[in-house]
Amino acid sequence: MIEQLKRQAAAMALTQVQPGMRLGLGTGSTARHFVDLLGEQVAAGFDCICVPTSEATARQAAGLNIPLSDLDTLDRLDITIDGADEIDPHLNLIKGGGGALLREKIVAAASDLMIVIADSSKLVETLGQFPLPIEVNRFGLGATRRSVAAVCASHGCAGELRLRQADAGGDYLTDGGHLILDAFFGRILQPEALSADLLNIAGVVQHGLFLNMCKKAYVAAPDGVRTLSSSN
Repeated sequence: MIEQLKRQAAAMALTQVQPGMRLGLGTGSTARHFVDLLGEQVAAGFDCICVPTSEATARQAAGLNIPLSDLDTLDRLDITIDGADEIDPHLNLIKGGGGALLREKIVAAASDLMIVIADSSKLVETLGQFPLPIEVNRFGLGATRRSVAAVCASHGCAGELRLRQADAGGDYLTDGGHLILDAFFGRILQPEALSADLLNIAGVVQHGLFLNMCKKAYVAAPDGVRTLSSSN
């Protein structure tokens, strides 16, 4: 049922895509549905060019013969379609559960419009139930981790700060070769201040708070797909 809902949300996002558009392709289980649906359209002759947000998405898209480019070649994108781990009432997000948060944020920031696709389980009143991913440089990890822990504690982090591990064992590595610390907040009451404080830490590359970036979301529930919009 959940996969069906994700596919319904992805199908709604596809209705926003016009021939000739430059698209950002997100990462994760819901974004995979969008890439599959887009691939069907491309096979039928649909014209577009896309920038993937991860190596996994690039492989999927290439396998479907979706034309790919990068942000060195394209200056701006029309739309990025991506999933989210949490969506609050203002369409602020937590992303990065799949480890692609840095590239996802770069691609979203280079887009005229960011559309999120999700099932209704991702809707929350306050961000923070899902652990916040914080991408960090391996060099100086101990010092960076202590600084991140101090910032998180000052913002009321209710749980631990955990170094993400790969499914096959060992430290999880992002496509950029960085590590991820997952911070278990419970509730993030001041996301803008937390964002600024984390980015002030020298070893922090980026974090999974996507604030004032998403303008529209298609959220699928058993009774249909809701369209949420933000004036941010």
